[in-house]
Amino acid sequence: MADASAALVLPLVLLAAALHASWNALVKAGGDRLAVQALVMLAPALVAAPFLLILPFPGAAALPFLLASVTLHLVYNALLVAAYRHGDLSQVYPIARGSAPLLVAIGAWVVAGEEKSSAEMLAILIVSLGILALSYRRGPRRHGESQSVFLAFLVGLSIAAYSLTDGLGARSASSLMSYIAWLFFLEGTVFFLIIAGLRRGRFVKSIKPVLLPGLGGGLMAGLAYAIVIWAMTMAPIAHVVALRETSVLIAAAIGALVLKEGFGRQRLAASAFVVFGTVLLQLAR
Repeated sequence: MADASAALVLPLVLLAAALHASWNALVKAGGDRLAVQALVMLAPALVAAPFLLILPFPGAAALPFLLASVTLHLVYNALLVAAYRHGDLSQVYPIARGSAPLLVAIGAWVVAGEEKSSAEMLAILIVSLGILALSYRRGPRRHGESQSVFLAFLVGLSIAAYSLTDGLGARSASSLMSYIAWLFFLEGTVFFLIIAGLRRGRFVKSIKPVLLPGLGGGLMAGLAYAIVIWAMTMAPIAHVVALRETSVLIAAAIGALVLKEGFGRQRLAASAFVVFGTVLLQLAR
């Protein structure tokens, strides 16, 4: 049974990558990004709420990870909205996601003792470099580009931090589903209430135009991350994160085809680099 579940890691994490790219495109294209992000966070919380009544608490060992993850996710969402305010999806997304796999590989080795072979580290490096290359574009810098690049790297750091936290937290929990439900409920309600407080009287007006894309994106985001958390209990954390970050290929395509941000031969070559690294990572295992 365990072998059968492990065999599902690759296709399900790739599905999560596609869902992740799609909801990020909704945040970028959805108008009031802060309102969209608040709804993206709220949707999984609403789905998770009934499960809190029937599932056991994830346990004392998982509680520190749970609280840390909620904090890190709030930081991540704030940085993500700020980065998209200054930069394109096809630039911000690859920098943020490309910097995460290497950081997670190092962190998982230091914190969780997940050692990697030379082939595995080479594959993760190739994936990261290929993803980062997707963000490169020629010509003069645009206004605010330096700020968006800096924010995107901070987003990548927060991704690495919450990925490690949730991987270890899910492994320590007495119930995986309970950990996921409590995480979604806490981070979603807290973030939503913070944004509602900041917007005050303008909040209802700001969410009405983006209600459907926000909630739809939230359902995709919740399903995607639930898959990733499950996968991190079945496979090395760094492997799962590297696979998830192949979502940049889809995000780059969405940015080019839907948001008209351009693609070109260079991004095509970088995409091939990511695919090569992903295949090598699977062979290295």
